[in-house]
Parts: sequence; structure tokens; C-alpha cells
Amino acid sequence: MASSPEDPVLERYFKGHKAAITSMDFSPNCKQLATASWDTFLMLWNFKPQARAFRFVGHKDVVTSVQFSPVGNLLASASRDRTVRLWIPDKKGKSSEFKAHTAPVRSVDFSADGQFLATASEDKSIKVWNMYRQRFLYSLYRHTHWVRCAKFSPDGRLIVSCSEDKTVKIWDTTNKQCVNNFSDSVGFANFVDFNPNGTCIASAGSDHTVKIWDIRMNKLLQHYQVHSGGVNCLSYHPSGNYLITASSDGTLKILDILEGRLIYTLQGHTGPVFAVSFSKGGELFTSGGADAQVLLWRTNFDELNCKDLIKRNLKRLHFESPPHLLDIYPRTPHLHDGKLETVEINPKLEVIDLQTSNPPVVDVLSFDSTTTTDTSGRTPPEKSEEISRYFLNPSLVSSDCSPATLKKKTEDMSDLPYESQRSIPLAVTDALEHIMEQLNVLTQTVSILEQRLTLTEDKLKDCLENQQRLFTVSQQKS
Repeated sequence: MASSPEDPVLERYFKGHKAAITSMDFSPNCKQLATASWDTFLMLWNFKPQARAFRFVGHKDVVTSVQFSPVGNLLASASRDRTVRLWIPDKKGKSSEFKAHTAPVRSVDFSADGQFLATASEDKSIKVWNMYRQRFLYSLYRHTHWVRCAKFSPDGRLIVSCSEDKTVKIWDTTNKQCVNNFSDSVGFANFVDFNPNGTCIASAGSDHTVKIWDIRMNKLLQHYQVHSGGVNCLSYHPSGNYLITASSDGTLKILDILEGRLIYTLQGHTGPVFAVSFSKGGELFTSGGADAQVLLWRTNFDELNCKDLIKRNLKRLHFESPPHLLDIYPRTPHLHDGKLETVEINPKLEVIDLQTSNPPVVDVLSFDSTTTTDTSGRTPPEKSEEISRYFLNPSLVSSDCSPATLKKKTEDMSDLPYESQRSIPLAVTDALEHIMEQLNVLTQTVSILEQRLTLTEDKLKDCLENQQRLFTVSQQKS
């Protein structure tokens, strides 16, 4: 089928990673892209021509997830080395290392206000961190197998998580309780996320399916079987009208949620595709996979519908809440049997003037703290208040401390001689670092105790189930 101006187009691709891409995220201003890989590195790509790429060195194992903070002044990453790192995404390599999980960490996610970070791990827990003080807050334990992903709702009041125990759980961040549970008897979800207005969730299944649930009515709204391999990742368009999925079958699929059908199949990767993400405005999206290439696509297909949708929503009578999903979504199920016309795009065949970006790569070594407070000597202690504002909720930063101002101040201070940057005696700094290390050990100990408690609960649950079975059998015999 001939391409049209509304079809997505592959604009360029980036080469620099040495192994599979696991995760990616656009900066809020859409000028940079962060990617994570099996090669243990994070990379920061700039979209300007001839711009250098930065490779962040610090993790000791596969980097599984990466995300920019809402204002773009921080970059969070998770790794199989059991740590979470917070980076300042510039060429200086400052980072803080969080250690509380007792197994590989699978995902990181900032709340929309930037105050909290949720992390999911193979230790069966979700942990929530305070970004204001950079400290561990609490754990969520109810999953009985590895937790693959955890995401905040747009309003920050809920967290959705998926696990290899074949459940998707909804958590209330106020009372720290599991308030809803969706289970699947076939496969488990590799990835899960809220739609932009927070009324439903979409899951990417290992059983090749994509499911969309209404979390208020506990109802499965849509069920797509368009992939021939496990679905590894998905991303909502900011309008909420479209969903893009990445699969081990080597393709990306774009779903029109309003019409309930597949509209595009994109081929560009060699081998499984593990990650996909829309930009914050939806005009671009990016994908990565086993071929270690980062593909950057221009969306195009959303331009005709966004304004119409906004006009329609303004006419709705439900001012006190977002429009109900049944107002938008089709009331009848749609068959995805291939009879509806879809567009297949293979950029390797159709794109001639493709920009290939093989930029010079600068290694950025991490000058990090292994505690929840960065005490690197590279930061002038007398200016620590300004630097610490990198980690604040954006709404708490005063007007004279905007991210742009902070960046300028940081760059200006980095030009000072190292000796002039240190005003705290070395002995005091060492003592503080020692205290923070001890606190870090205590945090890990508490985490281990939580894990053991979970195992005990699991065993108790099994015992009760066995007891119930024996009681049922004895009742039947009598």
C-alpha cells in the first residue's frame, strides 16, 4: 500500500550501544534521548547535528530501565546489579546510588510531580523513594514472583505493577495497600502503564496479547492479539488515542484505541524489540531491541485527530471528572482477524535518505555516592543548597532557581579550582560518609527482613490452602 503523509516515518537511527537496548525515554523538551542497554551503560543522545553522545559508566550489570524526571533535571536508572542510580544528565557524571533491593531491579518511574520514585525488583517488592530527601520511604509486598514493572498513575495516587505471578495489581499510595487485582491464567505481563487520564491500564503480555482494563469498573475493555511473539513494552500517545507496542516478533504495532483496531505494523529492527516510547508531545517515538540500534520515528498519524479530540472533550458535560471510558471506547468487541486494512511499513525498503547517526561518544565516569545523599567532592559544599534543588519537587523550586538557572550555576561552579570548592573539613566529610554507609547497611537489613517476612507469609498461605483442601476432601468422604 502506498504511503501517505499521515504515515509514521523513520527519521534516523543511532549506533553506539554494544548490546541489546532495554529501555528508553525522551527528555521533556524533546532535545535528548536516554537509552539503557545490556552493555551496562546508559547513553544520552542529542538530536542536534554532529552533537556528541554521552555514555554514562557506573552500573556493574545490565541496565534494565531509564527515565527522565518530569522537568528533565534528573535521570533515574535501574540495573541487575541491584541498584538504582540518579544521574544529573550532563557531562560531569554526578550520580547517587540507592541500595535497598536484594535482587535485580527491573524498572524505575517518577511520579508526575517529581517528588517520588517507584522501583520494581525481582525481590518481589516495589519500593518508593522520596526525591526531596533522597531516601527510602516504604515497600509494597503482595506479589509472589518477580515484579517486572511499576508505574505511578498521572495523579500519583495509585501505582500499577505487574509480576511473573501472572497478576497486575493496583496500589493506593496513601494507605500502602493493594486495592485491586487483575489475574491472567495464560501468561504474565512484561510491562504495564496507565493511560494519560488515569482511568485505565494497558498490559503487554508474554502470551502475545495487549489488554486494556477499566480500573474503575474492573472490566476488560479491549483485548488485542496482533503479535506473533511476546509483547515486551508499550507506550501511550499523550492524547490517549493510540498505543504503540514492541514485540519479540521483531515488529512495532500501532493501535487506534478509539476504533479498536490495528492501524500500522512497523518493521525496522532485526530481532526482538524490547523498548518503545512516545515523546512527551507525541510528535516522535523511538524503539530499541536486540540489534542494539535506536530508531527514531516521526509520528505523523496523530496530527489530524488531536485538535478534534480536544474540541469534543470540551463539549462534554462531565466537568468534575475525565470522560468515562465507555463514552470513548467502542461498546462492542472488535475482531482482529486481519480483515480490516492495516498499513505495513518497512523503512529498510522505503526510506532512502535516512539519517544515520554514529556520533562521537564521550565516556562519563560516575563520581557517585553509595548513599542516598551525594557527597561527591566535585560539588562545592558552600553551594550545596543550589545543587540539592536538582532533587526537589519542581513546584518547590523558587523562580530564581529554575532548571536553566541551576544548570548555568552548576556549569559556572565547575570552573572553580578544586581547592576553592571545599570548605568542610575532610575529617567531617569522612565521618558523614561513614554514618551514611551505616544507614545504608541498616536499610538493606530491613529490606532482607521484609523479604523473609514475605516468604513466611507465602508459606503460611500454602499451609492454609493445603489445610482447606484436606478439609474439603474429608467433608466429601464423610
